[in-house]
Amino acid sequence: MAEAEPRNVVEKFFTSVANVLVTPTVWVREKIVEPNQQSYPWYHQKFRRVPTIDECYTDDVVCQFEAEAQYKRDRLVDSNILSILRARFEDCTLYEAPDHLEKCKPLWEQYEDASTNWFIKYGDLGGYHNVKSAYMKQKHRMIWERRHGPVGSGKKDTE
Repeated sequence: MAEAEPRNVVEKFFTSVANVLVTPTVWVREKIVEPNQQSYPWYHQKFRRVPTIDECYTDDVVCQFEAEAQYKRDRLVDSNILSILRARFEDCTLYEAPDHLEKCKPLWEQYEDASTNWFIKYGDLGGYHNVKSAYMKQKHRMIWERRHGPVGSGKKDTE
């Protein structure tokens, strides 16, 4: 559809000013930006892995902020994986009602392993925790296992 002719001098002036401003912008967008743009759904956005908190210097605030953001993303992903595994087990239990103890046992074991690993990494940190407290928890656990053996196996014999 062709544009209507301007009715007066003022409208003609504003139309020409708009064309002077809009035409180069549209050309750059259509010829340069859109052909070089990667199109992917926003929900499949891939974040690069950043250094963990133990790789950051103590005075590098940006690195610590990135490690904190990565920790929060990892925790969110792990929590969602755990809820998916739980939902799979509950669906299996409802579907295989009388024989669910035998038929859903692999799903239950997978869920138990995942929940144990989640608790090892994120459990007992409290409501307001950060990547440093999770790192300290991991460090203390490693020191304990070096001195006393794996957690839950009883104390190691002193020889």
